[in-house]
Amino acid sequence: MKEYNWACIGCGHIANEMAQALAEKGRRFWGVYSRTLENAEAFAERYATENIYKNADDLFADENVDIVYIATPHNRHIEYILKAAKSKKHVLCEKAITLNSDELASAVKACEENGVILAEAMTVYHMPVYREAQKYIDSGELGRMKMVEVNLGSNKDYDMTNRFFNPDLAGGAMLDIGVYALSFARYFMSENASEIKSSVNLAPTGVDEQAVMLLKNGNNEMASVTLSLTAKLPRTAVVSFENGYIEFENYNRSSSAKITFLNGKDAIIIKSDGKVSPLVYEIEDMEEAVKGNNKMHLDFTVDVMEMMTKTRYGWGVKYPEEK
Repeated sequence: MKEYNWACIGCGHIANEMAQALAEKGRRFWGVYSRTLENAEAFAERYATENIYKNADDLFADENVDIVYIATPHNRHIEYILKAAKSKKHVLCEKAITLNSDELASAVKACEENGVILAEAMTVYHMPVYREAQKYIDSGELGRMKMVEVNLGSNKDYDMTNRFFNPDLAGGAMLDIGVYALSFARYFMSENASEIKSSVNLAPTGVDEQAVMLLKNGNNEMASVTLSLTAKLPRTAVVSFENGYIEFENYNRSSSAKITFLNGKDAIIIKSDGKVSPLVYEIEDMEEAVKGNNKMHLDFTVDVMEMMTKTRYGWGVKYPEEK
């Protein structure tokens, strides 16, 4: 069985988590690139990565690299995705995958033309607990899905120079945490939202710091989404059906869910083993996709980006690259 070589662009917190997830599988990154050579060297030493690229083009020119993992700020993603596609490298890109729908359309087109897989590193699409929950949904016992309620909020230092509030780094709640909540909602909705209503608070830098969104699609399924970079919210999500509901704790990395039935049947607790990092499931699914055996839900990624772009533009929030 072929073992794929992964190369990493970016050495931040999530890249370290991905390196640790590879290590859980007895693997390591083939190579690493960072705009700061010292960061790449420290990362390589920490995770026994043999190849350090002094520039990104060297990474893309390396014929040994099969999959490029992109973990840079959002506004750098499209540049690296397009270069990876041209170099015939498969791409797993951190969320949000691009700044907007136009960028994502160009990324999808480039990857399709070059015959490579493009996917967003969205844990919700790969956690075993969601697949188990889907079995109960597919059985029809819960009836039709009616409503999703999902929250995500953190209390960041109110410093306009950090990445969360910096428009030059594509800061704001929508791209940083809204992508999780909207991906959760889209996973359970039968089609994308056709109606979106929202209210937003903007930070002094002009990015969105807090928002509430209401979604509705053509099948009368609805979702409420609450986001904040300035208030801690319980990371809970509930999917309600005609005959019951499913509750997820810590939903972006959930290892358990509770299914409550309205007909008196005992509730069911779904649990995954919790023995591996959530990112291990992303690695496994990505490699299966490269083999042609698995779906990475790029269609959901496109739908979520459409919702985020339309809503953000409606708020008048645009980044320097978009003006």
